[in-house]
Amino acid sequence: MLKGSFPVDRLLGRKTPFYFYDLPLLDRTLDVVRQQLEGHPSWQVHYAVKANAHPEILRRIAAAGYGADCVSGGEVERAVRAGFPPESIVYAGVGKSDDEIRLAMKHGIGRFNVESVAELEVIEEIAGSEGRVVPVSLRVNPDIGAHTHANITTGLAENKFGIHHSMLEEALREAVELPHIRFCGLHFHIGSQILDMSDFVALCNRINVLTDQLERHRLPVGDLNVGGGLGINYEHPNHLPVADFKSYFETFARHLHVRPGQAVHFELGRSLVAPCGTLMTRVLYVKQGLTRQFAIVDASMTELIRPALYHAYHRIENLTSDEPEELYDVVGPVCESSDVFAKGVSLDACRRGDLLAIRSTGAYGESMASCYNSRPLPGSFLFE
Repeated sequence: MLKGSFPVDRLLGRKTPFYFYDLPLLDRTLDVVRQQLEGHPSWQVHYAVKANAHPEILRRIAAAGYGADCVSGGEVERAVRAGFPPESIVYAGVGKSDDEIRLAMKHGIGRFNVESVAELEVIEEIAGSEGRVVPVSLRVNPDIGAHTHANITTGLAENKFGIHHSMLEEALREAVELPHIRFCGLHFHIGSQILDMSDFVALCNRINVLTDQLERHRLPVGDLNVGGGLGINYEHPNHLPVADFKSYFETFARHLHVRPGQAVHFELGRSLVAPCGTLMTRVLYVKQGLTRQFAIVDASMTELIRPALYHAYHRIENLTSDEPEELYDVVGPVCESSDVFAKGVSLDACRRGDLLAIRSTGAYGESMASCYNSRPLPGSFLFE
């Protein structure tokens, strides 16, 4: 029995909630990205491990030839174990601990994306104590807003990330003078779930101005890391299962001024893995309130926190009902009023035991799961 792309018969006997991963869709997505990179030999994509660190997903992305973008020592370890070449790993984060810095140095990662002068000086001190010269890019805060949720913007002056562009020259002069630092380039990232390509055009324009200014002052630029941030279509996962990589990469090809021989790095996460993931959950109760009808399910904000944290939309489908649609608030069992997946959503009529699919959860679903209310972490089903 298939409903949409789901092998329902194979799923019915499984304990819910669990994450369903459509690996053929992941492979297809990786192939689409690879096609967009053709003709750009100096472009490299690093997968943002924070989106989903499932071992099989990491292994497949590494085997497809992509690098890794990490934001913790634990992610560096996972990336190495999954088969990402250490030289393809870039490591960002505003609060790298000394132990994490040493760990990344030990693995010989390709790049530290440094977010402050204070961090730069700590890396210099640790590298000097170990007799190493460490490759570094400076993360620049370009002070550019993105059309996305406020909690996932990263490029505004008020955000904690990066060195403000007005302070870049001073930081760069220090970086090139430190004996255990090898300056390699500039790193940018303006946010996540961005669908308006004008945001990336604005980023390109800011980068172009900054790099021209640095060259006029006879300072090195190195390579460019433009971050990631490309969003997906959460409303129509069946009709638009692959992100608009064509528009994304064409935007940078048209608007970013790349010098001969200059490498360009991208850090894509959500757009690679979100569509291939679904959170499967069963209806525990259908409850009639005074004015609203509730479908109470066994999944919660502990398996998918995005709706509670960002008021994020995820399409929900009833895989085991063909009854006429009714309106429901789909809610979880956790003792929080914010434990709500959707309000007033139209679903095929729900009954106790129905299997619901909460779509596009391959990014920031499993990776942000918690054990709040002492709930156990769920398992996963890998669909080949």
